[in-house]
Amino acid sequence: MPEDLPTAAASTTATATTTAATTTPGTTRHPAPAGTPSTPAGTPSAPAGTPSAPTAASGVGAAAAGPVVGFDLDMTLIDSRPGIGAVYAALAAETGVDIDVELVTSRLGPPLEQELANWFPAGQVAGMSERYRALYPSYAITGSLSMPGAREAMDAVRAAGGRVLVVTAKYEPSAALHLKHLGIEPDLLIGGLWAEAKGEALREHGASVYVGDHTGDVRGARTAGALSVAVATGPCDPAELGAAGADVVLRDLTEFPGWLARHVAAGSAAV
Repeated sequence: MPEDLPTAAASTTATATTTAATTTPGTTRHPAPAGTPSTPAGTPSAPAGTPSAPTAASGVGAAAAGPVVGFDLDMTLIDSRPGIGAVYAALAAETGVDIDVELVTSRLGPPLEQELANWFPAGQVAGMSERYRALYPSYAITGSLSMPGAREAMDAVRAAGGRVLVVTAKYEPSAALHLKHLGIEPDLLIGGLWAEAKGEALREHGASVYVGDHTGDVRGARTAGALSVAVATGPCDPAELGAAGADVVLRDLTEFPGWLARHVAAGSAAV
């Protein structure tokens, strides 16, 4: 699923070198406190691999009493298909390229550049990526919705004494705009990471569970040594997610609080 995705950025301690995990220069990771204005489109971010300073309000840097759970964004926490489709339609109108918007939005997940390479010559992909991201705030934010159970899933993690990370392949400023618009407030947002590169960040921040809708998310969880909890709300069906190595496959996030309660209880009983 090409989220509005940039290529994957480096973690603060290491740069993934797999072919699936490329990097977006300038991608930063930062806490997302309530009410903090999002980075304007086009505003340069800190150099790749430079974390923003943690804040006491965000809880970043403090040990969690419960599980640290990471969530993917597109088609896991939010349904961004209408917004992403609108951006591609605008890009097609500007360039005269016949982009099959329905096909694009049926396979969201991998980095933006991978999807654009299906429609533009290699030499134009970088420029089209920049133009796509410039169009994104105007076309994609208000049309995208939260997925059923998204807020309740995050609430369940916090009720268990845990922390919530959002680790996404999406360009981080765009991801921050979505979260602010929908009132979804993770303890930490990390953008620009795909597949195995997600695993580097999850491991760095102590995540024991990663929730996503794509086989690339399963790969990220496996790289981190975290439980892979897959939700069948994106382009990958339950059989495909299971075959990729997901430890748990849920219909959608409405089933997550019940699963988490059982998971936490089982862990407590084992102590």
